[in-house]
Amino acid sequence: MASDDKAMLRAARDLTKGLGEARPGIYWADMLVSAGIGYAGIAVAIVSGSLGVKLAAGLIAALAMYRALLFIHELTHIHRDALPGFRIVWNLLVGIPLLTPSFMYEGVHTIHHKRTQYGTIEDPEYLPLALMKPWSLPLFVLIALLAPVALLVRAAVLVPLGALIPAVRRFTWQRFSSLSINPDFRRKPPEGDFARLVRWQEFGVFIWAYALIASVFVVGWQPLAIAFAVLSLTAVLNQLRTLVAHLWENEGEPMTVTAQFLDSVNVPPPGIAAELWAPVGLRYHALHHLMPSMPYHDLPEAHRRLARELGTGSTYEGANHPGMLVLVARIAKSTMGAGGLRQP
Repeated sequence: MASDDKAMLRAARDLTKGLGEARPGIYWADMLVSAGIGYAGIAVAIVSGSLGVKLAAGLIAALAMYRALLFIHELTHIHRDALPGFRIVWNLLVGIPLLTPSFMYEGVHTIHHKRTQYGTIEDPEYLPLALMKPWSLPLFVLIALLAPVALLVRAAVLVPLGALIPAVRRFTWQRFSSLSINPDFRRKPPEGDFARLVRWQEFGVFIWAYALIASVFVVGWQPLAIAFAVLSLTAVLNQLRTLVAHLWENEGEPMTVTAQFLDSVNVPPPGIAAELWAPVGLRYHALHHLMPSMPYHDLPEAHRRLARELGTGSTYEGANHPGMLVLVARIAKSTMGAGGLRQP
């Protein structure tokens, strides 16, 4: 395991002074425009009579909704007072309509960033995918196709049942109320102000779920099917990004900060494709693990400063990778080796 590179950690602290303040104009404009394009694309895909237009609009909608949805990641890291109203508006425009309110990530993702829990059995967002059997990778990605239907069942069936039956409520909260990939993760009950936040968000997704179901009897099943197809593509994009966000080579032992950094992935410029499949700063995922509170719009400049200062052959450069296909090939090759015998 890599020992901590103190020079890199010092540079990350010293070279990023002047960065780190969330800029409301960027957050609001980016989120609102992304959501607007996404919903417009879904509408065009629903009403158009041309298959080509439907497919093009659906692809644009999936990418735009994907970008809008990923602001859930920023919500887990920015200070609650940094962007007044942003969390509420995001939930009303994106989180609740996509049946993925912010509580499903808040309080969960921060565990993934705890130094002693990253990559262990307690990490909700980690699996040693590189050490599993080869068939686990396509299964990991394709299961995301079911996400919209699974979220609808959760909101329309499990949430109201949980309101009546404590055992169902406990089961739903522990197993189906977090955006996690670790099947052994069990979420702890919410407390205090967060519990109140959860209640109103759960009520919102419950109402919206039944509005979606009712829409089938008003406008037919095709609009909902098209919207769910778009959101299935969004979910697959997110799962592909998750697949290459880390190298997934840890078997459950606690890791140093530098080892966590090197197990994470940056896909920096000059390539532009990463802006589509890893938007909202997530192409700098390794850097994000060094500086989790850095706003997404400051990550490119932070990366430029560190890359310029630390240079070729540095530990920092070791987390930089050329693109998704190279990373998928690396992980797939690893699963075919001697370590790829582990069950998912």
